[in-house]
Amino acid sequence: MPGFREAGLLGAAFAATGGVAYVFWRYLSSREHEEKVKAGTVGEQPLFTEVRSASKQVLVLGLDGAGKTSVLHCLATGTVKNSASPTEGFNAVCINKEDTQIEFIEIGGSESLRTYWNMYLSKAQVLVYVVDAADPDRFPLAKKHLHELIREDSYLPLVVLGNKQDLQGACSIMELHDALSLDEVGDERKLYIIGTHVRKSDSEVPSSVQDARELITQLVTERK
Repeated sequence: MPGFREAGLLGAAFAATGGVAYVFWRYLSSREHEEKVKAGTVGEQPLFTEVRSASKQVLVLGLDGAGKTSVLHCLATGTVKNSASPTEGFNAVCINKEDTQIEFIEIGGSESLRTYWNMYLSKAQVLVYVVDAADPDRFPLAKKHLHELIREDSYLPLVVLGNKQDLQGACSIMELHDALSLDEVGDERKLYIIGTHVRKSDSEVPSSVQDARELITQLVTERK
């Protein structure tokens, strides 16, 4: 990737290309939360129920099997969910961060549900796109849907989660960046990539997911 520069700092690698800022977060980060989740709810709801809330919304999308629901459970409850069924409609997860309430809206990633993704995009403060980093055969499809989404709003912040980094053969953040052609997302957009993983055997929420929550919270509070 021409013009790419990498420098290590606190377990994260920072780089800049053109007008787009990239932050590559590694799950080796050991930074702790300054405060725990004050409150959280997780509940699957019918797809066609309109979400009406005064909270700021974060839209969480990705192909089926990417691990979206497991990540959301960690964000909301601070615990690892032993099992998670495929989302048939959407999941709503609310957390309170200081004086801001953030509502995560996850829509199922099956083929029949992807057509509804755009319906929820207009109210989103941040788009979180989860990709199974251990399934490169689906990268082209994930790329296709991602670029269709980001065409709707050239300023909407984008956080890409390269999930399942703990699995053998999982692609690195750099490889995922290239596979999804993230250099084409536009110079006006804030773009972040985080390598995440959530194992059923984990007793604590991985630091990568903690980092993701802190980053997303910061992006939401910055948006007016």
